[in-house]
Amino acid sequence: MSKTHEIKVTKRELQRKGASRRLRHAGVIPAIVYGGNAEPVAISLDHNEIWLAQYNDWFYSSILDLNLDGKVERVLLRDMQRHPFKQLILHLDFLRVNENEVLTAAVPLHFINEETSPAGKASDIVVTHEVKEVTVSCLPKDLPESIEVDLGALEAGGVIHLSDLKLPKGVELPALALGKDHDDAVVTAKHGKEDAADAAEDAEAAE
Repeated sequence: MSKTHEIKVTKRELQRKGASRRLRHAGVIPAIVYGGNAEPVAISLDHNEIWLAQYNDWFYSSILDLNLDGKVERVLLRDMQRHPFKQLILHLDFLRVNENEVLTAAVPLHFINEETSPAGKASDIVVTHEVKEVTVSCLPKDLPESIEVDLGALEAGGVIHLSDLKLPKGVELPALALGKDHDDAVVTAKHGKEDAADAAEDAEAAE
């Protein structure tokens, strides 16, 4: 189960783009909370607080408690708009969470014990993390901040698939319900020459 993280927010009136620009100049991020059985609510958040929070996995995959004048709404981050080259967050979208409804969310993977694995110790083996996050479905109370992938037993030529992941109780991978063709590789361990050959084949296919 993931921890909850409280963020203080302020209600704002829906206005034109010029108003949002003024908010950003004042160090405030405009945002919207939507979903559930309630109307969308326009809010604003402190830019510095969110800028620091965005470097943590929990900001993207955990239930967030938005505190508006003492009233708390539980939400998930659904979209973040960043400035293309400035260190600036332009807008955030939050989705209300119903404690009794299954949700889907992207959860980051944390890879451990790669360096001590047989594949990791071999100088001619390239270990590739094919995906860095997976989409899970679960009740909000069961949503993990991350999923650990233990590579300690990974050997040369080995592959870890989605179906090999050890999921927390109550958590499922929707992709696996679509059949074996969707049991994608999460980690592969190949000889360096194999990787080069695969790259050449991909380049030839692209041509």
